[in-house]
Amino acid sequence: MCFCDFARKLEQMDTILGIGSRINHSEYGKGVVTNVTSDLYWVTFLENGLETIPVNEDFEIIEAVKDEVDTVSFSEVEDSLKEILKRWSDVSEVVPIADKYRGGTMILEPKDSNLSNKEIPINTFFHKIVMLRDRLRVMEQKINSSKNLDDQEKVDLQQYITRCYGSLTTFNVLFKSDSQQFKGESSKK
Repeated sequence: MCFCDFARKLEQMDTILGIGSRINHSEYGKGVVTNVTSDLYWVTFLENGLETIPVNEDFEIIEAVKDEVDTVSFSEVEDSLKEILKRWSDVSEVVPIADKYRGGTMILEPKDSNLSNKEIPINTFFHKIVMLRDRLRVMEQKINSSKNLDDQEKVDLQQYITRCYGSLTTFNVLFKSDSQQFKGESSKK
């Protein structure tokens, strides 16, 4: 081993690569560092996809990006972006129905026995309830971000939306997760 190889190896041992650094690994090939911890690199390789490798493992540094204290991984950026898009778009999340109602049927039976019943698949009804909830959320966001409404008008409209949520709490039994249920005004004031 020549002195320059030894010096490069010594420098590599003392350097923690930052996100965006490019390396060439003997087993996985060329890749880019996408996350760093004190003992591991998450590297996305051209040929092999995402792999984790120990910081002290032997590989060639093609281009080193200096590690900074406040590094953020691509997965953290992706999670943040998903949360922002979910909060500000009208795309609804996947909301599972409670297992006991999945595949069931809702029957509306009129008082007059001469009239026929109306059967609706519970999954279809539940989907409509979730769409209504999501549209109320979008309306709520648009009210809160409106430049044309003053604060009192926003509060007044917000109270109507809260009462709508309260009226829909009857359907909470259909939701699999409590965190996705309707929340209305608290009875404790």
